[in-house]
Amino acid sequence: MARTYPFRFGLAVLGLVLSANLALGAGFALYEGSARGNALGGALVGRADDPSALFYNPAGITQLAGFQVMAGATTIGPKTDVVTTCRGTDTRSETKANLWVSPHLYSTRQCTDAIWFGLGVFSRFGLGTEFDDTWPGRYNNYNAVIQTLTVNPNVAFKVNERLSLAAGASWMWFDLTLEQKIDFGGMVGNPNPLDVDQSLTGEGDSSGYGFNLALRYKACEWMSLGTSYISQIRQKIKGDADFSKPSGMPASLFRDTRASGEIRLPDMVFVGLAFYPVGRMSLEIDGVWTGWSTYDKFTVDYRDPILPGLDSVTRDKQWNDVWRLQLGAEYQALDWLDFRLGYVRDNSPIAAETADYLVPSNDRHVYTMGCGIHWGRWIGDLSYSYVVSENRSVVARPEEGILDARFEDGYAHMFGFSIGRGF
Repeated sequence: MARTYPFRFGLAVLGLVLSANLALGAGFALYEGSARGNALGGALVGRADDPSALFYNPAGITQLAGFQVMAGATTIGPKTDVVTTCRGTDTRSETKANLWVSPHLYSTRQCTDAIWFGLGVFSRFGLGTEFDDTWPGRYNNYNAVIQTLTVNPNVAFKVNERLSLAAGASWMWFDLTLEQKIDFGGMVGNPNPLDVDQSLTGEGDSSGYGFNLALRYKACEWMSLGTSYISQIRQKIKGDADFSKPSGMPASLFRDTRASGEIRLPDMVFVGLAFYPVGRMSLEIDGVWTGWSTYDKFTVDYRDPILPGLDSVTRDKQWNDVWRLQLGAEYQALDWLDFRLGYVRDNSPIAAETADYLVPSNDRHVYTMGCGIHWGRWIGDLSYSYVVSENRSVVARPEEGILDARFEDGYAHMFGFSIGRGF
């Protein structure tokens, strides 16, 4: 009977993973790989000593004996105010109160004294931004949703007692929904835009492939270091563009049509240094580099022209490569209880001249805390993170529906849980 537990546990959490919504981060990368990782500010690259190492540094799974599983999720409740200025009048709008979910599922297996296998299912990218569909920035967008799901098998090799290496492959599903309003007032001669605002809804999905490499080195009894590389993944998105039009608009204009676009999701490098100054205390400092310069533009190609001679639309992005600083501390207060604290400095990749309402945020500070509970072969982790986004200004770009604006009072509450078991 004991052998049925891993199978039943996997079935129970598979439903959670497959019902994933999304979450959001600086840009739209996600760093919430587990509740323990959240509580430590993501500083698990050097430690990498539980199944969530598959997210942070897969080379670390050589520390895990036998067969182990872990599953859980992070819920994120964000809010941002956007103050737009039009004809000298300021209007304050705020993102709708939504709760997004980012799940995770990990399984590791020791095959021999030197070889381990691991499988992770998680999300590295996601975005959720929704405003009221009458807000002043609606001609740029009022709803944007990105959902991803990554399936990532890994093989890890224990070279010796100090050095471990890992390599893996990734399959990623990518789903995109974008909604904005179109002002038909000038076309139909109605001076009241709310009477004739109509919607453009773009939806599409894609799948892509990538790889990852990782290393963990135990320099001495009180220090270990880790690094992990995650490759770019190219997504060729195909879907539909649907237009709602006022009566009297010629059928040849703004026809519903198939649409496509392409995006290269950035590569990432994780680097971490963990210290064990005393038996019950560990500290870690990490850096995460994300190559957002791959996101230089976004072009949508329409199969049928939406206006005479207009069969594609390109928006300039020109995002920047950025570093993320992660600090984490863990203290084993009792044999069955751990306390954790962390801090993150998360830099925005979005250039001032191309900032828009799709990602109404700026550089962020993340303050984290949590605990871990051990009982027998079971492990339970809880985390809370408070995210504060710095204010920023956006200069008007009327051709893109951008008004002069300020992003203010951005924050998010994040709660995470993970549960795991060894067999």
